[in-house]
Amino acid sequence: MKIFKGKNIIICVLIGFALVYGKRTYAQQIPQYTQYMFNTYITNPAVAGTSNSYQMRLNNRYQWVGFTDAPYTVNISFWGPFSKRDMGWGAYVSNDVTGPTSRTSAMGTYAYNLQLNDDGLRVSGGISFGMLLYKLDGSKLTVGEEADPQYDPAIIGSTKTVVTPDASIGFYLYSSSFNVGIAAHQLFGQRLKFYQVPIKENRLKQHIMVSGGYFVPLNRDMNLEANGIIKYMFNSPMQVEINGKLEYRLKTSFVWGGLSLRWKDAISILMGIDLNKKYKLGYSFDWSLLGISKYNSGSHEIMLGYMFDKIK
Repeated sequence: MKIFKGKNIIICVLIGFALVYGKRTYAQQIPQYTQYMFNTYITNPAVAGTSNSYQMRLNNRYQWVGFTDAPYTVNISFWGPFSKRDMGWGAYVSNDVTGPTSRTSAMGTYAYNLQLNDDGLRVSGGISFGMLLYKLDGSKLTVGEEADPQYDPAIIGSTKTVVTPDASIGFYLYSSSFNVGIAAHQLFGQRLKFYQVPIKENRLKQHIMVSGGYFVPLNRDMNLEANGIIKYMFNSPMQVEINGKLEYRLKTSFVWGGLSLRWKDAISILMGIDLNKKYKLGYSFDWSLLGISKYNSGSHEIMLGYMFDKIK
C-alpha cells in the first residue's frame, strides 16, 4: 500500500461529497464546533490513543450572539494512550443548551490501533458509551392561542427530564501527514418521552461523520493544514465543512490563522497559538450566511488545550 495513493483517494472523496451534497444543509441534533480539527476525539472515538501523549481540551461555543435563547455549548474532554499497548481511552462531558432544551452527555471511550506498514500508516477503531440527560423546560414552550385541551397548562409549563444511554463508534486511518475517519453517533436512536401523551415524536437520530485532514510542511517555519468534515443525520440532507490554516513557528511556539466554510451556513476565521507544544489557545468567529444573520452578531468559539509529556 502506498501512502501517496491513499492521500489522493481521501482528497477525491472529500471533494466529491462536497460537490454532490454541498447544496443542502440541516439542523443537527449533536453539538457543532468550528474548531473540531483541534479536538477530533469528540467527533470520532477512534482518535483516543492515536497520539503519544495525553491531551485535554475545553471547548466553548456561543452561537448567534444577541439572539434570544441562542445555542450555547461547553465540552471538556481528556484522552490518551496506554503506555505499553496499542490502545487508548478517553472521556468527555458536554452540555448543549438551545432554547427550551438542553442535553448533558457523559461518555467514556476505549480504542485500539495497529500498524499497517513500515511507513507509519496506522488504523484505529473506538467505541464510546455513556449517558445522556435531556431536559425540556416547558415554561419556554408556546402552544398557541388555542391550546389543545388534552394538555394541562401546568404540565406544559413544567420541566421534564429524560435520562437515556448513548453510544458512538468510529474508525480512523492516519499517518504523520494525513488522516481520514468515519464515525456514527447516537447509535440507539431511541425515543424521548417527556409526556404521557406526546405532543410530537421526539427521537434521537443517528449521525454519520466522515472527516479527513492533510498536513504539508512548507518549510522549516511554516506548515499548511487542510481539513474537511461531512455530517449526515438520517433522513436529512448532508452538511459539508472545509477549512485550511497556516502555522508559523516563533522559536518554540506556533501561531496560526485560517478560514473555514460551512456550506450555505457560515464563513469563519480561525486564529490561535501553540505554546511550547503544551498549551493551545484558539478562537474562531462565524459569519452566518442564513437569514438569521440579521438578528445576531455572529458566533464565537474558544478552545483551550493542554498536552502532557510523551509516554510513547
